[in-house]
Amino acid sequence: MEIKKLIHFIGLIEKLKCNTRHSWTSNGRKESVAEHSFMLAVMAYLVKDEFPEADIDKVIVMCLLHDFGEAVTGDIPAFEKTADDEMAEEDAVYVLLQELPEKQREEMQKLFQEMKEQQTPEAKLYKALDKMEAVLQHNEAPIETWLPLEYELQMKYGEKEVAYSPYLTELKKQLNEDSQRKIEQSV
Repeated sequence: MEIKKLIHFIGLIEKLKCNTRHSWTSNGRKESVAEHSFMLAVMAYLVKDEFPEADIDKVIVMCLLHDFGEAVTGDIPAFEKTADDEMAEEDAVYVLLQELPEKQREEMQKLFQEMKEQQTPEAKLYKALDKMEAVLQHNEAPIETWLPLEYELQMKYGEKEVAYSPYLTELKKQLNEDSQRKIEQSV
């Protein structure tokens, strides 16, 4: 990739480090979108032996790229996100990818389409882990950062996405137990 194009594109997605999510870190500050994507990629690497049918390198790339649109739109919490918000984020990805050379643009467009369609083992794994990382991060954050609606949402979030995998279902079960314990300790 031409160096000037590389620097320009990195400058565009650098906003992922600036844009914060609805999640908080364990020390009580807002988490950036980039931090979420990093932790998600680490999770994918750590579960690779549980999913021998999946190309984990591809899953890791999906994890790193999945929120590119939020460099433009910012993060909208899942419980507030509308179909229009989803479309705006997809449009932002499309605009961002136009800044890339043809080879990288086509590769990434294909990857984003695969993630959207949710048909491959890699797309399903990335999506399930994306949900579980959010649940895990809520468990790491001080409970004072939780909104009242999140007490129930925390227990249900991602159930559908993990249902295809016994391993992920067990992960969700453990995270729910951790959430319940955190809630009970706060009362």
